[in-house]
Amino acid sequence: MFARIISSSRFLIIIAVLGSFLGATSLLTYGAYETFTVVASVFGNIREIKGKQLLLEVIELIDLFLLSTVFYVIAVGLYELFIQDNLPLPKWLEFHTLDDLKDKLVGVIIVALAVLFLGQIVSWDGQRDLLGYGVAVALVIAALTYFLSQKSSKTPKYPDKMT
Repeated sequence: MFARIISSSRFLIIIAVLGSFLGATSLLTYGAYETFTVVASVFGNIREIKGKQLLLEVIELIDLFLLSTVFYVIAVGLYELFIQDNLPLPKWLEFHTLDDLKDKLVGVIIVALAVLFLGQIVSWDGQRDLLGYGVAVALVIAALTYFLSQKSSKTPKYPDKMT
């Protein structure tokens, strides 16, 4: 009886799946709206927008879409790991272990950090000290890259398929 309850409790993860999916959908919808606003500003003269400002707004849009991708990947990964593992998905979006999900998430986080830093560089006004910020971002990216390289060099991807 207790084993049955514990086994069925895995379906509680659906709360995290739905929350992540709703977060991804909300960010995607907002990003689409903001994209329309930026494009309308450029071509419709709704507000004056100059080159550097346009570049900054597009970088912020990319950041929004990357964050929505993170939430989507988490939703799909948790669903695959806890609810149903045979979804018709592209190979790169298949998760067989929690480590697979973490690896994909860390990769997207690294790209998001790089885009965030690029946004800071583009909007730099010459007053703020970006060196410390850049060093902090670089250290986080280096640590995450080191984490991924150490983990992948120690354990085989699928130990049951060793020859």
